[in-house]
Amino acid sequence: MRGKDAGAFILRIFIGIAFLIHGALKFQGGIGNTAGWFESIGLPGFLAYVVAVIELAGGFLMILGLGTRLVAFLFAVVLLGAILTVKAQAGFTGNGQSAGYELDLTYLVISVFLLLNGSRLLSVGALFRKNKTVHYQ
Repeated sequence: MRGKDAGAFILRIFIGIAFLIHGALKFQGGIGNTAGWFESIGLPGFLAYVVAVIELAGGFLMILGLGTRLVAFLFAVVLLGAILTVKAQAGFTGNGQSAGYELDLTYLVISVFLLLNGSRLLSVGALFRKNKTVHYQ
C-alpha cells in the first residue's frame, strides 16, 4: 500500500504543477488572447476563462491535495476537450506543424487514475478526513 500511496502522490504533484503552469501561462499571455484563439477554432471565448481557472486553481488544489478527485475529473474534461477539438487531427505524435495528443492523453490517464484512486499522502484533504469518525450500523 505504501508504494501505491507514494506513486499517487508523485502523480498528484506532477500534474498539479503542470496544470498550474499552463493556467498561469494563459493569464500571463493575456487571457483575452487565449479567448480569441478559442474563438478562432470555433469555441466560445468564455471557455478560455473556464479552462484557465480550472488549470490554475485546480493545479494549486491538486498540489495541496484538496479536492483531488473533483479536480482530476475537471482536468479530464479539459483534456478530453483539448484532444477532441484541437489535438486529434494532428495524430498521436503530431504532424510536423502541431503537437499530437500523446502528452494530453498521458495527462488524461494520470487524471483518471487520481479520479479513481485519490491521493491522500501528504494531502490537506486527508487532514480533514482524519478527524472524522464513521460509524456503521
